[in-house]
Amino acid sequence: MKVLIVGAGIGGLCAALCLQKAGHEVKVFERSTEFVDTGAGIQLGANATRILQYLGLLSKLESLAVKPYGVFFRNYSSGEILYSAEFGDRYQEKFAAPYLHLHRADLHKTLLDALADPKDLRLGAKVIAYQEKKESVVLKVADGQCFEGDVLIGADGIRSKIKTQLLNDSEINNSAIKPQFTGNVAWRGIVTSNQLPADFMDAVVTNFVGPKKHMVIYYLRQQQLVNFVAVVQRDSQQDESWVTEAPWQELKSDFAGWHPTVQTVVDAMADQPCYRWALYDHKPLSNWSSERVTLLGDAAHATLPFLASGAAMAIEDARILQRSLDKKDSIAKALQSYQANRIKRTAKIQAMSKKVGSLYHIQNPTLQNMAFKVVKSKSKKTESFLGGYDANLVELI
Repeated sequence: MKVLIVGAGIGGLCAALCLQKAGHEVKVFERSTEFVDTGAGIQLGANATRILQYLGLLSKLESLAVKPYGVFFRNYSSGEILYSAEFGDRYQEKFAAPYLHLHRADLHKTLLDALADPKDLRLGAKVIAYQEKKESVVLKVADGQCFEGDVLIGADGIRSKIKTQLLNDSEINNSAIKPQFTGNVAWRGIVTSNQLPADFMDAVVTNFVGPKKHMVIYYLRQQQLVNFVAVVQRDSQQDESWVTEAPWQELKSDFAGWHPTVQTVVDAMADQPCYRWALYDHKPLSNWSSERVTLLGDAAHATLPFLASGAAMAIEDARILQRSLDKKDSIAKALQSYQANRIKRTAKIQAMSKKVGSLYHIQNPTLQNMAFKVVKSKSKKTESFLGGYDANLVELI
């Protein structure tokens, strides 16, 4: 088949690679004219890394990554451990795939380099609309060119152009599922490890949680870099572009009085670009496919970052979509199969992510301690639900 993919993010590129590996022809359309190496870390559990292993990319990515040996949730001021879990070798033995921290740019470049032909990617392609026909689907871009294929995949993010047209006469007019500001804004930044004390932190994920705020800190690139993401509850809506710089003084003010580890990271950012963006989400869709058009990743199920699973869900989507297209005897049946296999799981992860974010920001210390005891009691089940999912082998509906 000839497959048209709108969006050259992690999900779109993984879909392209899975489809190419299965023998299909792909064309990826990306609105941006170039890829900017903006600093951002990404966490990938075994549910994602075993798909990257299937694509033959895991060894290269492991050489660029950090394999954390654990995760720690700490009180924002005292540093008291509220909850911890082991990763590392124990995790890899359990799920037969590692848990990795990667620089998003490293993952993205690895996926780009793996495309069969650079001509499979078209940059600066602003999508105008598509036309779904009985025997094909035609994609129109801003320069007037049209491209015909058998299937169209919208992997173009939470404000997907493809989703807007696909659901224009149904769910998209329901304001309840349009992207809504969550009342949270996120800071992010990266500093080099040599800017920090030699004993700054072990190779773990550390999440400092407190009233209406939290900050996650972890290493990237074989511990050469330290990445942080910090979320703050706000009444006012901010810029939603994640490449918008914001004043360091506001970051400093947001985390005044927090633990010394947090202060060390914040102070190291004084001369570095600080980025801040608004977090949006939407309620789960009940349908994201027609006979020849479907959605993938955030376009289908935008997920808040509190469960570190957004990218992993898009990677899972890519493999399940490819397997569905290869298994079913018609494209329409394949897209319904793909959707049926993904819709319940992704909706649950959307809900779990939202709930976990609220837990991080509990203002009463006693209630927060109680909440983390509940998290601990459910941790094995949650870990298996996330990392134990195998998109390579799961039986398709």
